[in-house]
Order: sequence, then C-alpha cells, then structure tokens
Amino acid sequence: MTGPSSAASDSAPRDLPRISTGSDGLDDILAGGLDPNRMYLYEGRPGTGKTTIALQFLLRGVRDGERVLYISLSETRRELELVAHRHGWSLQGVDIFELVPPETTLDPDRELTVFHPAEMELSETTNLIFKEVERLNPTRVVLDSLSELRLLAQNPLRYRRQVLALKHFFTNRNCTVVLLDDLSSSQDDLQLHSIAHGVVMLEQLAIDYGAERRRLRVIKMRGIRFRGGYHDFTISAGGLRIFPRLVAAEHHKPFPGQSMSSGNVELDRLLGGGIERGTNALLLGSAGVGKSSLALAYAIAAAERGEHAVFFAFDEGRGTVEARALTLGLPLQKYLDSGKIRFQQIDPAELSPGEFAATLRRSVEVDNARVVVIDSLNGYLNAMPDERFLILQMHELLSYLAQQGVLTILILAQHGLVGPMETPIDLSYLSDAVLMLRYFEFGGTVRRALSVVKKRSGNHEHTIREFRLGSTGIKLGPPLQEFSGIFSGNPRYTGTALPEGPIE
Repeated sequence: MTGPSSAASDSAPRDLPRISTGSDGLDDILAGGLDPNRMYLYEGRPGTGKTTIALQFLLRGVRDGERVLYISLSETRRELELVAHRHGWSLQGVDIFELVPPETTLDPDRELTVFHPAEMELSETTNLIFKEVERLNPTRVVLDSLSELRLLAQNPLRYRRQVLALKHFFTNRNCTVVLLDDLSSSQDDLQLHSIAHGVVMLEQLAIDYGAERRRLRVIKMRGIRFRGGYHDFTISAGGLRIFPRLVAAEHHKPFPGQSMSSGNVELDRLLGGGIERGTNALLLGSAGVGKSSLALAYAIAAAERGEHAVFFAFDEGRGTVEARALTLGLPLQKYLDSGKIRFQQIDPAELSPGEFAATLRRSVEVDNARVVVIDSLNGYLNAMPDERFLILQMHELLSYLAQQGVLTILILAQHGLVGPMETPIDLSYLSDAVLMLRYFEFGGTVRRALSVVKKRSGNHEHTIREFRLGSTGIKLGPPLQEFSGIFSGNPRYTGTALPEGPIE
C-alpha cells in the first residue's frame, strides 16, 4: 500500500506558487496571479494596451531576477523603447528579439518573404523562435503578435498547427508565455482560445462624449478562480491601472452600531436621533433647495468628532462649495486644511465607474473615511456608459460602504423647481433613509420644507417642517400642521390665522 501511494504522489503535478502579471489589479482579479509555465493569450484591437501590459509582465520578471524575452514580429526595438520611456521604464534586462528587422521589409530580395509568405517561411519563423528561446532559456516570454503568424500561415489549419507546435515546445520548458493577438482575423479565433491556458480580452470603447473608456475581461483561466465580468482600466504613465470590479460580499468589517449626529438637534430629532452607521440617506429635491448644505452638515459633524469624511462633487466646484459653507457659517475650510474632510472634484466625462469605485475604496480603507457624500447621483449617472447598470453599480457601492460601517449621503436632484417633480432614476428602494426637500410658496415668499419619508433603521418624525439656510447654518421650525399639499406642489393653508413669515 505504501509503495504505490508514494509513487502516485511523486507523479502527481505540483501546485506551483502563482506568479505576478505585473499588474496589481489583474493579480487581484486572478486571486493571486498566473499559474507558471503555461501559455496565455492577451487579445484586443490595436490601441487597447496589449503591448504595455505585456511589458509590465516582463518587467516584473526582471525585478524578480528572471530572464525574460520579448519576441517581436511587428514592433521594432525603437518603438518598444519609446513606449517604455513614456511610462518611465527602462528595458534593461529585457531581451528583445526582432524576428523581422525593419530594414528587411525594404530589401527586394526579401519582399516575397514578407508580403507573400509560404509554408517554408512559417516553419523558418517558428524555428527561429525555438532557437532563440533555447539560447536564452527565459522564464517569461512575450510573443507579439499572432497576427503575423496568421498571415504567414495563410490558412487556419496551418496556423493552428504552428500555435500547437509553440505550445508543445514551451510545455517542456520552465517558461510562462504570453501571446498577443490584435484580432485582425475576420472572426473570433475560438480555436486559439481552446489552446491557451488562459485568455484575457482588452477593449476600448468610444462613447458619445468624453474620453474613451477601456475595460478588461478574463474570458478563461484553467484551474484559477477569477473575478468575472468587465473591469475598467486606464493607461497612464506607469502602465495599465486596472480597477477590479467591486464585489461587496468580499468586504466585511465589524463596526459599532451607533447613530451619527448631523450637529443639529432639531434635525436629529426629526430623524429619530440621527442616522446609523453602515446606512445611507438619500436627499431628494430640486436644484438649490439645500441638499448639498444638509450633506455638508454631516461631513462637518463627523470632522468635529475627529472622524474623516470625503465629499465627491460631480456637479459643483470646490470654490462654490466653500463659498456656500462660508455663507452658512460652517467651518468647512478649517477641516479641509486639517485633512479631516477631503473634497474631490469628479469629472464624469473623464472618470469611469470602476475608477470611481477604486477611489472610493481608497478613501474608506486608506483614509478611514466614516462619512461619504456623493453629490450628485445625476453626475454619477452621466459617468455611466450604459444607464441600465447604474442600479447594479450603486447597489454594490452601497453594500460595500454599509459593510464598512460608513454613513453614505446620496444627493439626487429632481427635475423642476416647483410643482410636480420628476426623478431621473428611482433609487429610493436602495436607500435606508429618504429625506424630501421641497420649495413651497406662501404669502408671496418662497419657503423650504423638509420631511423624512423613509427610515429603515428606526422611528422618525412623520411631520413636515419648514427649514431655513442662514448665517448660523440650518434652522428647523415647528411642524407645518396647518398646511396641506406641500409635497404635491399645491400647498393650501387651512389655519384660521395668517401664519408668520419664514423662520428666523
């Protein structure tokens, strides 16, 4: 019994440690990186970042003391060095093998080889690759690109045979191979997908307005459990910044279940003592009614308790918010200077939802933000390439923030100023608390009304109160008991005496 068992154990494949792809984001998606000594395919149209992420893969090998090789059938050494230079990299330590040097393409004697390939030329190319790999014995190899081999092969059967020959050659070597393909064939090469151990697809999307959006998807990865779906990424100095799709179920953190004060006694009373940690509040109302001012009060109250808050502004600039706080007598500048409150301007035309989620996570996990304000969801909606997925994205964000014990203030502007209101998207069912802010007119003056229409986590007042924004902040009046129809846009006064003017 002992002998056969031991033999079986010796012959079983070893589970080698993962190796990094050179991208922290992609490593996170793959739960640790790639299996070594396998062949992988990175595919995408020209301009999606294949060369950049392939260089990151090799440079990580250089940092780990490995021998790495870049086999180029399309890019010249000078082009690769320029890419590296613009990312602040040095290609020292990266062996570059230019299989078809650029000067040969202009040689009349080689013209037939380049533009009219034959089976002999394909075999010669493959043999040159084998010889260079045997000479250098690298542990990481990038082959750029398969489209050149496809042209040399002339037909799918011959092309598949050559790719299989490459795979069998590298199978017997301690070498991890990344193949690049620019999808120049007329249809998806599913045969190539079946040969590769893993397939990563990179895309570039042109939207109607704003910068292009890039995203990545792991199509297949044998034996590796990965995070599926699309993951946004950007290309900037330093390479690809990949933002793994947020999955709230992966993030749990214990926190005390306490109510968080707004710093205003009457507002806290209206909310039944405050809003609890790990919940979110949606502020609904027309433009200028006071939603952002109410949100600022919560951020400043957190700072006064010694906690951190972050204010994401999609619509207004920092100067506008600072001027409003100064008018209301709120000490925003003091806490901005001390770092207790961080103000971040968001340009929805430039920022992808994935990058915003990553920025929000850094605020919570690195800066330890306890209050997050998103002003407004209208701007966030504009950042989405497809409005159908706003609800799903927001659900993951809110679930993640809830599990981190963060109070989230969401601002949603309704269409119109007075009369019937329209909401661009209904998020009320995702919200733990909903505060309605409305204008109403009485006696020739415009007034403001506030009411809590929903609060899951406890009791609250069901009254409608008038409120005022003044030099001493937010001030609430008594319940508007002698009015009806305020929120319908047609207020009627049912009292017997003329009410006083706006609260002072």
